[in-house]
Amino acid sequence: MVFRGRFDAIVIGAGFSGLYALHRLRELGLRPVVVERADKVGGTWLFNRYPGARCDIESIEYSYSFSDEIQQEWVWTETMAAQPEIEAYLNFVADRLDLRRDIRFNTAVTSMTFDEHTATWTVKTEAGEEFSAPFVVAASGILSAPLEPDIPGMDTFAGTSLFTSRWPRHDVDLAGKRVGVIGTGSTGVQLIPAVAKDVEHLTVFQRSPAYTLPWQVRAFEPGEFDEMKANYGEIRAAQREHPIGAARLSAFSVMFQMMANPPLKTASREDQVRAVEQNGIMGALSWGDVFFDIESSEMAAKLYGEAVGRIVSDPDTAASLSSTHPFGCKRPIIDQGYYETFNRDNVTLVDLRKGPIRAVAPTGIETEQGSYDLDVIIYATGFDAMTGALSRIDIRGRDGMSLKDFWATDGPLCYLGLAVAGFPNLFIVQAPGSPAPASNFVAALEQHVEWIGDCISHLRTNDYQTIEALPDAQREWIEHITSLVAPTVLVHPSCNSWYNGGNVPGKQRMYMGYTGGIPEYRRRCDEVAEAGYTGFKLA
Repeated sequence: MVFRGRFDAIVIGAGFSGLYALHRLRELGLRPVVVERADKVGGTWLFNRYPGARCDIESIEYSYSFSDEIQQEWVWTETMAAQPEIEAYLNFVADRLDLRRDIRFNTAVTSMTFDEHTATWTVKTEAGEEFSAPFVVAASGILSAPLEPDIPGMDTFAGTSLFTSRWPRHDVDLAGKRVGVIGTGSTGVQLIPAVAKDVEHLTVFQRSPAYTLPWQVRAFEPGEFDEMKANYGEIRAAQREHPIGAARLSAFSVMFQMMANPPLKTASREDQVRAVEQNGIMGALSWGDVFFDIESSEMAAKLYGEAVGRIVSDPDTAASLSSTHPFGCKRPIIDQGYYETFNRDNVTLVDLRKGPIRAVAPTGIETEQGSYDLDVIIYATGFDAMTGALSRIDIRGRDGMSLKDFWATDGPLCYLGLAVAGFPNLFIVQAPGSPAPASNFVAALEQHVEWIGDCISHLRTNDYQTIEALPDAQREWIEHITSLVAPTVLVHPSCNSWYNGGNVPGKQRMYMGYTGGIPEYRRRCDEVAEAGYTGFKLA
């Protein structure tokens, strides 16, 4: 018998956002259900379990703030948590709040349809199940739709093929193997140093070099974390007021600090060399104008290349590892010995700008530069970010309007990063136009979930059946977020990033993040709610 059930709200996904959404909706007296395609909680941190996977924000801030009990009971062991610890944390939260009883695991959503007459969403699954509710909260994640590489011959490879976005749960023994890695984005930069020390030989196939920020991750000293927990009130207050929601050190906070530094264009050659000598890669990038002036950005790229050349012993490899796109137009990457890895005798870099991959053969990878025999190929090829997870579901709003087609035709438009015109009662956590790409994801999602919960309570209390973003408000919001990045290098044509969709062939190009900071974003969202949900139609 096929399951059919009616609920007050349906939450899509059981990662960071979905777990908090479930808890929040319960607190408000609703009967929600979470549908999750995996067999466990964790979302992104369940699937991306490759060697070296780690958060780039300090663990004490990359965690829920809504429960002091959870804050005090959980113990982080490192300054920046690795994947196993984050997954364990989310399982702890699910148990502590008794969330699993309202989560339907192994439930992959295939379609969502809004019925205008009953003001109800019907969610259908691969197994033919149907869930209905007046409200849907899409907590499907911003980096949960992997980009599958399209390389001829992939299915002919006689060795082992691994994908970082769905890494096996069992131990993968790479010792003594000839391993190839395709991709040097954030995932590749984390993975490569972690596996290089174990394999017989590692061949890195680089499509475009990345900027990285050298970082020291360490275990907490005895008593250090206890002292932090005692000051959690101050830490959370500082987080709340910080533009990226992370007052302590993180890749994002360092970038904000850079903006206050002197400009590179007026720095003497002696000042530039001194900065690199004293601070290495960080010295090459730490100039206040590199985010706003393309000429300064190009100067910083050259200086960065000089800094890389001081680390990597082979000049040709160092040159290939030196980035040319504007710093900041792609996500900053935490680096733990990345460049030093290329000084190992068992590591080879293949710069695909000098000759791309032609095909995967049974014995390895063929490029225009030559062939490479491999036992294992690891694909670290990125994500269709922000819109990808929902575009892969057949979502139909008013008059059968397709969300996938709308975003493909008009671009990834959304009001407040929360709702899309034509799709009533569909709330999206961290949609395009939200602070997600340039902030602490957890701090941003908590604001989203709380705003959505308050909105649903308002509708129910005042006997409204539907809330829907207005097209004009949606357009004005997108114009606003676009204007914030217009004076920066973030929109330079040379940058193909998941921030702007440039990494996905055929995707409408638009910078998808709100860069005004979480406090200002929160103020604007609160202002909308306090004014009776301006920019929305309530019926």
